[in-house]
Amino acid sequence: MAKAELKTEQKTEIEDSSSLKGTLASVFFLGLFIVITWVSVYMLFVERF
Repeated sequence: MAKAELKTEQKTEIEDSSSLKGTLASVFFLGLFIVITWVSVYMLFVERF
């Protein structure tokens, strides 16, 4: 009978060579732009109402 071999060698190292600081800054500025745009439109609506 053939014996099944269990492979217990797993690669657990995660390569973290990229930094996500630029991504975080981009998302922050995009969110800020969206909030400022919505507040501006709301203020325009309230002013003309």
